[in-house]
Amino acid sequence: EVQLVESGGGLVQAGGSLRLSCASSGFTFDDYSIGWVRLAPGREREGVSCIRISDGSLWYSDFVKGRFTVSRDKAKNTVYLEMDNLEPEDTAVYYCAADGSGNLCGEYDYWGQGTQVTVSS
Repeated sequence: EVQLVESGGGLVQAGGSLRLSCASSGFTFDDYSIGWVRLAPGREREGVSCIRISDGSLWYSDFVKGRFTVSRDKAKNTVYLEMDNLEPEDTAVYYCAADGSGNLCGEYDYWGQGTQVTVSS
């Protein structure tokens, strides 16, 4: 059974930090890219960041560059999203998703259940 389980969300003040984790199982971790996607009320789904597990290639959206850092731990089949200098506009449900196409994220095969991040001003 494929599972992607996010954790680490919560409530933080503007300027603070959170680290999200995405623990995966049930598929060959090294064959996938793992992306972070967020969804906020009244806004369209936004791609946040992505990492290709095999070679560590990275992608960040313009609105998180310099503030967020994505990394992976192959031994733990886990991807992390370190979020620093958080802004109220970062408030959303954050999902991790797995793309097995070989591309640096785009069409996702599997999704996690999401974790809420709330940034207060």
